[in-house]
Amino acid sequence: MNLQQLKKNVLAANIDLVKYDLVTLTWGNVSGILREEGLVVIKPSGVDYKKLKISDMVVVDLSGKIVEGKLKPSSDTPTHLELYKAFTNIGGIAHSHSLYATIFAQACKEIQCFGTTHADAFYGVVPVTRFLKKSEVEKNYELNTGKVIVERFHKLNYNSIPAVMVAGHAPFTWGINAEDAVKNNLILEKIAFMALNSELINPKLKPLPEYILNKHHKRKHGPDAYYGQMKNKE
Repeated sequence: MNLQQLKKNVLAANIDLVKYDLVTLTWGNVSGILREEGLVVIKPSGVDYKKLKISDMVVVDLSGKIVEGKLKPSSDTPTHLELYKAFTNIGGIAHSHSLYATIFAQACKEIQCFGTTHADAFYGVVPVTRFLKKSEVEKNYELNTGKVIVERFHKLNYNSIPAVMVAGHAPFTWGINAEDAVKNNLILEKIAFMALNSELINPKLKPLPEYILNKHHKRKHGPDAYYGQMKNKE
């Protein structure tokens, strides 16, 4: 993939946030990365989604220096860059303030796996970070947001749980590319809605049994996955 194609993909992924009703006004952003070149394409800060054009996409390097683009990149750019540096297998990141996932973020509550819909996408609990400290907010806030996400995943697999809620803030998701990151954002919103209502209906609800979690996640992910159509090996 070249830079121009990545811009097109990132633009389309940002528009998908609106399409899937994951953002209100300009509350969200998507980025994608060219790993070999060390270049990240991200939405410009505060620009109305209805007015976004491919020429508006901003290109930065991993230090945050603008390489291409006339507009200021998203204010969340340092968070994205920190995640790309730490999570070396991901190719795209999506951030939204989607309603139900943000409710869990504000409640500082993890999303337990209560059903197979969750298990198909996320291998167990979707975590929530700690609150940022006052010093972390006052200086390098967005960078430190990335750092607390990375900190939270110290003993977790970011590939099998491609999502997090930042305490008091909102969700971030990631994937193999920008489109995949938005897809995981959408799934996160749906399972947050399901989890909240499942707990309201049954306050004594327990997580999905581990053997069902394992079956559903591994039939879609990993070396023995069999869900969907097999790829032609020829």
